[in-house]
Amino acid sequence: MFPLEPTTLFVAIVLCLFLIYLLLHNGKGTPPNFPPGPKPLPFIGNLHIMNLNKPHKTYMELGKKYGSVFSVQLGTEKVVVLCGYDAVKDALINHAEEFSERAVSTLSRKRLKGYGIIFSHGENWKVMRRFTLATLRDFGMGKRTIEDRINEECNFLMETFKSYKGEPFETNLIMNAAVANIIVSILLAHRFEYQDPTLLKLIGLINEIVKLSGRPIIMIYDAFPSVVSWLPGSHQKVLENTRGLRNFIKETFTEHKARLDINDQRDLIDVFLVKQREEKPNPGLFFHNENLISLVSNLFVAGMETTSTTLRWGLLLMMKYPEIQKKVQNEIDKVIGSAQPQMEHRKQMPYTDAVIHEIQRFADIVPTNLPHATTMDVTFRGYLIPKGTRVIPLLTSVLRDKAYFEKPYEFYPEHFLDSEGNFVKNEAFIPFSAGKRICAGETLAKMELFLFFTNLLQNFTFRSPPGQDLPLTTAEGFTSIPMVHKICAVSRA
Repeated sequence: MFPLEPTTLFVAIVLCLFLIYLLLHNGKGTPPNFPPGPKPLPFIGNLHIMNLNKPHKTYMELGKKYGSVFSVQLGTEKVVVLCGYDAVKDALINHAEEFSERAVSTLSRKRLKGYGIIFSHGENWKVMRRFTLATLRDFGMGKRTIEDRINEECNFLMETFKSYKGEPFETNLIMNAAVANIIVSILLAHRFEYQDPTLLKLIGLINEIVKLSGRPIIMIYDAFPSVVSWLPGSHQKVLENTRGLRNFIKETFTEHKARLDINDQRDLIDVFLVKQREEKPNPGLFFHNENLISLVSNLFVAGMETTSTTLRWGLLLMMKYPEIQKKVQNEIDKVIGSAQPQMEHRKQMPYTDAVIHEIQRFADIVPTNLPHATTMDVTFRGYLIPKGTRVIPLLTSVLRDKAYFEKPYEFYPEHFLDSEGNFVKNEAFIPFSAGKRICAGETLAKMELFLFFTNLLQNFTFRSPPGQDLPLTTAEGFTSIPMVHKICAVSRA
């Protein structure tokens, strides 16, 4: 079942015309003792059986047949998929070094050129990750300074919600803007008003990149780049939007360079530019402009999209399950009262903490995870996986693992509560992935989720507009985005 996008039919025709070419370039045979999987067809591999809109659904079905470690062939590339918490943990934790590379895709290479933190490799990735973690900590990640900054942004957000006076409105741009302002304050030492044209342009570029990156043509593009690269389609729009984002970042750090004060480093870009000066004896080694552009782009996208989407799922689920919303509000009233929420309150709020964890688990924001690759030949669970093999540690199979979650496909906060109502950790809760490639902004995201969520439920009761359905299905996109919906934020004051 090939995809629905208009260009895809044309792609299929072109692929047929290139059969001889592809036959000559069909790659190596299956390595000995490679993980099992469905038999591939010539040229297209297993693309014909894939749900190209939601590939994780195909992987979940194949996992039932072939087990926790299996393979698929996407075009000419053999890919290993890991299903369930035990297999994913074994790879990312117990064999952390062997599975620590990032797979190369044509789109990510063209967009980020192998720089930054998310899709970089080897020593460059290690240097950029160390720099990012250290700088985020220096600018308050995990500390009271950023907590105060988040609470300040919560106040702006709540004023915006109040302005609708309980009438229906969409939250997409508003939530994006509020969460974006947190990472913007670290990257640019700045805050945007929610209707600022610059911020809206940034949000628009990022949202479209995320949405289009989930389209079928992207998987086909990665499978057959030499054939598809010259065709029109979503892949071209993703690259166009990436150029727009990169141009904005270039302009921003050019301005920073002009007024850089080594003794007053205001934000992450300033710190990077100072490092760039210090690296002068070895120009272009790590702290060069291309790394800066890709790093800031990574942090913009990761720092805004996933957290704001999780919060939107949270409000949707509170409307869907008003009895759970009421329990959260009762706990907020009991523990916090009318004071502004602080991170120190979380330990006294087991039910709210459980609900936030369950929102993250149920929302399943990045179901396929970001693809890993092996750094060396590795024998894993009885199979030989050669160096450089793309590996998909399937996050949806972890967050839906029935061995660890009693009701994996239901919204059930009791997954994180014991019989006495105390919060309990669940080892299979790894929405930020695990191992050496775990999300660098995990600490910041956890703080944002708790403070935004508790501030909002302290001040509002969320209801669905009359006659609106509340489907818990996902819209088009690389991440699991809720379907378009409106909310009514009724003030509790």
